[in-house]
Amino acid sequence: MADHLHIVSFDVPYPADYGGVVDVFYKVKALHDLGVHVHLHCFEYGRGQQPELEKYCAEVHYYPRQEGHKGFSLQLPYIVASRNDEQLWKRLNADAYPVLFEGVHCTYGLTNGAVTKKNIAIRLHNTEFEYYKQLGKWETSLVRKAYMQHESRLLKRYEATLKNYRILSISQNDCTAYQKLFKADNSSYLPAFIPNTLVTSKTGKGNFVLYHGNLSVAENEKTATWLLEKVFNELDIPFVVAGKNPPDRLVELAHKHQHTCIVANPGETELNDLMQKAQVHVLPAMMQSGIKLKLLNALFKGRHVIANSEMIEGTGVEQACQLANNPTEMKYQIFRLFHKEFTDDDVQIREGLLQNNFNNRKNAEQLMRALQ
Repeated sequence: MADHLHIVSFDVPYPADYGGVVDVFYKVKALHDLGVHVHLHCFEYGRGQQPELEKYCAEVHYYPRQEGHKGFSLQLPYIVASRNDEQLWKRLNADAYPVLFEGVHCTYGLTNGAVTKKNIAIRLHNTEFEYYKQLGKWETSLVRKAYMQHESRLLKRYEATLKNYRILSISQNDCTAYQKLFKADNSSYLPAFIPNTLVTSKTGKGNFVLYHGNLSVAENEKTATWLLEKVFNELDIPFVVAGKNPPDRLVELAHKHQHTCIVANPGETELNDLMQKAQVHVLPAMMQSGIKLKLLNALFKGRHVIANSEMIEGTGVEQACQLANNPTEMKYQIFRLFHKEFTDDDVQIREGLLQNNFNNRKNAEQLMRALQ
């Protein structure tokens, strides 16, 4: 097994405070624990240099992202064209160590031939063209909608050019999509690297239902609105929406009924407390993309979890969730589980399932084997 690895990250992966960088940061930690010398390369555009990363890496380098018109290209997706740095490509070519590119975002050096190595893998965080296509559907700004649609078209063409590289998908669905759409025969599933190591779900019963997420994200706002208008409009069970920066219209809607409310910008401790005290977590998604960190958080920390196909299909945790794909099914499952105790047996079953799929050390070993 190689004992050195270059990782090229689309963003600075600390603090680990959103889905994509969580996977990168805990991957770096797991590799460090395995004895791998990680040479980390980060595109930096607002998060700053982070000394914490030096605890787990042999070296850390930062490169400016070419934002705005500087990163614009007629041929390449903006998320790729804006991450180009000659010094980075020189450093990657200076030794024989394998390279892991985090997301298609960081692969500019492959398309222009600047990186000439053979032992390369791409960590797929989403089927990006489909992700941008879905984002465009939820955008209310016509300019943003047009941008998302244009980026989706460029990404579909670009992603097809990566089919001959080793692809390590964060979800089974993304792996299958690359195999079917792009004939990427060297594509395989590598589960997400996560902060949780033990299931801390409390047994017994809570007294409210919880939805949580970054509420400034259009998809999450739409999901919370859908739950309030289509599910809890008639279901008289306490419902809490919690998350970052909720828009005023969502706050007003959450306060429309006495049994619904919103907790804006909870700190980490407060959010963890809400997650552990809730009786039911409702986590429908408006679109399918990778694997949602909030789903794994709910499974590791919470009691009963209800989700739809878009949220759980291809994640490997389907057995730990109750499926509900429309308001009627959602109301039924909430009512049923709100009165159902969460037991020691439930904890043990969930722990077995999650530890089998999301074991950081085992997955780090799988990654290094893939780069042999």
